[in-house]
Amino acid sequence: MQNILAIWQREMKSYFVSPIAYVVLTVFLFLSGLFFFGNLTEVVQYTMSQAQMGQGVSPIDVPAYVTQSLFRTTSVILLFIIPMITMGLFSEEKKRGTIELLLTTPVGNFQAMMGKYLASVTFLFILFAASGIIISSLFIYGQPDLKPILSGYLGLFLYGAALLALGLFISTLTENQIVAVVITFGVSLVLWLVSVFSSSAAGATRDVINYLSVISHLDDFLKGVIDTSHVIYYLTFAFVGLFLAYRSLESMRWKG
Repeated sequence: MQNILAIWQREMKSYFVSPIAYVVLTVFLFLSGLFFFGNLTEVVQYTMSQAQMGQGVSPIDVPAYVTQSLFRTTSVILLFIIPMITMGLFSEEKKRGTIELLLTTPVGNFQAMMGKYLASVTFLFILFAASGIIISSLFIYGQPDLKPILSGYLGLFLYGAALLALGLFISTLTENQIVAVVITFGVSLVLWLVSVFSSSAAGATRDVINYLSVISHLDDFLKGVIDTSHVIYYLTFAFVGLFLAYRSLESMRWKG
């Protein structure tokens, strides 16, 4: 456990010593704030236009609409952000030639992998905690239901943790960070869009395709529903990603 903690501390320092953490934080918060303001403005303009036309305006749960729209947009933003978080976890070690030293120390493959993965998950948590400042304005001017917001964050966290495991695995395959970014983004995008192809399928095939989609399991969380099947999917996805990363690291040791 001490070795995992040491690797975790090392990776967290590397995030904030380099400009990566600050660039990612700035871009993420800027885009989150931009879309939050845009969604809020859309609701206000719709309500005002309906009132000016003399039409009855059906009640709108503004906080719920704004947060759900923001969370859906965040799921897309994470497709671009997560490859930036994971690109250097192992590819940078391979480029510098320090991967052999890391894998031959008493730390071990599993501990090195978990330390780096937990660091990336911690950074993801920091992103969500920072975005909470934006959503907190809803509590200042209104009384939103807290449960859907918390379940939405839980879903996004599980979704992000699963993609981080995928990015970690891909980072073990190459020493080029740009290649790691492109492949991670490409694979994540395919898994995000796979549900589009379900419309041309039928029966069990459609169910399988929908189940493989990383985004289809997020919808219930955004509605305030925590379904254990969705939790199991994301945890299984993360486990498979970490398992593949571990096997990839083991193959490096055998080759070495």
